[in-house]
Amino acid sequence: MNLKSSPKEFPATPDLSLAIKAEALRLGFDACGIAPADAVDQSTAAALHRWLACHHQADMHYMNNYTDKRLDPRLLMEGTRSIVCVALNYYPPQFLPADACQLAWYAYGKDYHDLMKAKLATLQEFIVRHSPTPVQQSRTFCDTAPVLERYWAWRAGLGWIGKNTQLILPHSGSCFFLGEVFIDTEVNAYDMPQANRCGNCTRCLQACPTQALQAPYTLCAERCLSYLTIEHHGDIPPAQVQQMNNQIYGCNDCLKACPWNRFATPTLISEFHPSPALLTMRRTDWLTLSEEQYKILFKGSAVKRAKYKGLVRNIHAAATNPLPRDEQSFTNS
Repeated sequence: MNLKSSPKEFPATPDLSLAIKAEALRLGFDACGIAPADAVDQSTAAALHRWLACHHQADMHYMNNYTDKRLDPRLLMEGTRSIVCVALNYYPPQFLPADACQLAWYAYGKDYHDLMKAKLATLQEFIVRHSPTPVQQSRTFCDTAPVLERYWAWRAGLGWIGKNTQLILPHSGSCFFLGEVFIDTEVNAYDMPQANRCGNCTRCLQACPTQALQAPYTLCAERCLSYLTIEHHGDIPPAQVQQMNNQIYGCNDCLKACPWNRFATPTLISEFHPSPALLTMRRTDWLTLSEEQYKILFKGSAVKRAKYKGLVRNIHAAATNPLPRDEQSFTNS
């Protein structure tokens, strides 16, 4: 969303950084930090180039677009001086039954893009109205542009990027949606990146069912179940089908394994809660899912990214596997 400055209706706020964070919390965001906009560091740039070179055959060709903008946000919005980063909790209050097909936790409720965009727009308007220095240009982003969101969340002090490549917030875990507000002015104070706290832990690597986490901080997209069940257009390779267990949209295994997610608390955003209809679905119900039922069950849901045909492909692939004996330790209690 683009937003240019308009006549101030509110007094300017000298401590804009503090005011932005207070407003973000008031809007329901769980964390907020601010980073100065510049080109990403050399190690991050090199890692992105290596990843793109290794995954050019995947059904994510769009990742090869706008590499220059991914590496320097000032090219995405000319004049960007500051990047406000926010995180919104989606950790579910209830989990799908063990005898049901499984979805990524972030897809339990409504599509996060809509809610995040609305909250980001309100935060953006607040910044424009209260900035001591006139904001001539600003934009909001939420998984909709070539922005290295986890990198900027780290730079803004929200947390660190774990060995499973997910952003981890201290004492909160990694079940968060991320969003950004780009502004063309500086703020009075910026946040510092956090040190990595994964230590010697490799539980996420060990838990990955397809060994997509080939090494710490190294994800092979073609092997990842999130990629295979959502982005991939062809048949799922037989070797990965056997490792799907009963997962039909995304995967939660590295999140379940991460010790930091023991601190996760259920989201207060009702739109992210699973519907009663979803909670009652069992494997037999999934196997007979009609397109009309699919449209009703996933109206306004991120699951529609896989489309009906793709979801049915996943359901029938997972049906060839027995139900996991050792189901997740996360319970509804």
